[in-house]
Amino acid sequence: MDGTEREQTGDNAEDERARQTDLPAELLENVPVWDDEYIDRVSDRLMHTYDLEKDTRVAGESFDLSGELRVESSKHLFHPSVQYANHHMREFLYADRRSSVTVHDLERVIDLGHELADKRVEANDQHRATEFTFVLIAPKVTDDVKAFVDGFTDRTLIRFGFYGHYEIHCCVVAPEREHLVASDRTEIGEAFRLWDAPEEKSGLLTRFRKTVFR
Repeated sequence: MDGTEREQTGDNAEDERARQTDLPAELLENVPVWDDEYIDRVSDRLMHTYDLEKDTRVAGESFDLSGELRVESSKHLFHPSVQYANHHMREFLYADRRSSVTVHDLERVIDLGHELADKRVEANDQHRATEFTFVLIAPKVTDDVKAFVDGFTDRTLIRFGFYGHYEIHCCVVAPEREHLVASDRTEIGEAFRLWDAPEEKSGLLTRFRKTVFR
């Protein structure tokens, strides 16, 4: 396939995306198109709320897709200039397709999550939560991987919770087998479950979005 054909393929994908979404054209121009059809379809679900990037490399690990979500809220008394209860939340999402996924692979990205937390968590009284979610895509989900993910939870309080917390989530999906396993409190898994209609969960980020945008 030559360069002209590749460019045409990208244009067709962008045209199809424009027909299926109500996002303004100027925003769609900033959303990458993935050669991986599954990841590209997932991105169509994520692009409404996440700033998405393609082919991200962080701390020696490569990911096909990365995204960032930032939510801020504040309350005001009598006038918008008199604000109080300012809080912010962030979520960092990393997804990658691999030939296989092992427990060791999951342990590596979990360690990466803690490393990123040391660099990115804004520990102050306005910080409510920062979440790091890792999604690994593979041909199948092995029994030991499923057991590990099912039992995984990792939440760290900052200054005994006065400065909020950060949390690490992991998810493994085998789309061809329609099999997905996600750790407890992982809300993003529904976006990767293309064989089902997405279901809204009342988790932390969902509740926070309702508070901000209602």
